Amino acid sequence: MERINYQHLYYFWTVAKYGSISKACEVLHLAQPTISGQLAVLEQSVGTQLLRKEGRKLALTDTGRTVFNYAEEIFTLGRELTQTLKGRNSERGLRLHLGITDALPKLIAYRLIAPLLQPPEPVQIICYEDKTERLLSEINLHTIDMVLSDSPATPASGARVFNHLLGESAVGIFAAPSLAARYRQDFPRSLNGAPFLLPTTNTALRRSLNQWFDDNELSPSIQAEVEDSALLKTFGAAGVGVFFSPLAVANEINRQYGTELLGKTEGVFERFYAITAQRKLKHPSVAAILANAQQGLFEVWDSESIECVGT
Repeated sequence: MERINYQHLYYFWTVAKYGSISKACEVLHLAQPTISGQLAVLEQSVGTQLLRKEGRKLALTDTGRTVFNYAEEIFTLGRELTQTLKGRNSERGLRLHLGITDALPKLIAYRLIAPLLQPPEPVQIICYEDKTERLLSEINLHTIDMVLSDSPATPASGARVFNHLLGESAVGIFAAPSLAARYRQDFPRSLNGAPFLLPTTNTALRRSLNQWFDDNELSPSIQAEVEDSALLKTFGAAGVGVFFSPLAVANEINRQYGTELLGKTEGVFERFYAITAQRKLKHPSVAAILANAQQGLFEVWDSESIECVGT
């Protein structure tokens, strides 16, 4: 492969950043044929497609996302160099590229990340939310430093990674005030036939909840199955159904969504993991997240790394 033309890379980065060639033309003050032609030359140079059409916008391919992440680093460093040459101090500090799986409760993710927002040295956190499989592929490409997940990576993922158990929380049942008043008496038997909002069947929590329903002889009326934890709570706040969430953030859930806690699901726990490419953690912010978890953010059992080798 020929050496990358950084002018072409800059055009690609601008198009990807704004989502369309027409918007990039406005920013760069160039004609559309010029940018389209330079993008074609760049794709020919790297040997694969970097952008694809999704409706009216352009979206990154898998390779395009990798190239964009590197371009982001390159042009950020370029801006810092310009500032340094002009006598200004850089405020960038340490950067942490963090993946967060769809199913991980966002309040849990925030609690894990929050200590990094007030360190002695500034940490710039870049968060990516996606499905576990996609995030694990980014770890292998070293474009993400760590993934926060509700379940460990398995050999079936095909990624050579290490799981670090951060801790666990008991799980509670929450509802909007109108539903809470209806189902609070004779809990949990009152929930037989109640409207439920459940995580999708591919999540670890859903498998535990199915067993809990069986143990308590409950037949839920499933109103919706939602993979994204924040969207599920939004439905719950609107009174669509009752929902499950970690008790570790019960106060935050009730305050943010205006819901009430109905009760605890005996024997059901949700675990939280950090997934990294190395057993020995080199990134100081990654090590800090594990250390903070051990200091009582959750009921921590064991944070020793467990190797997970793809087959």
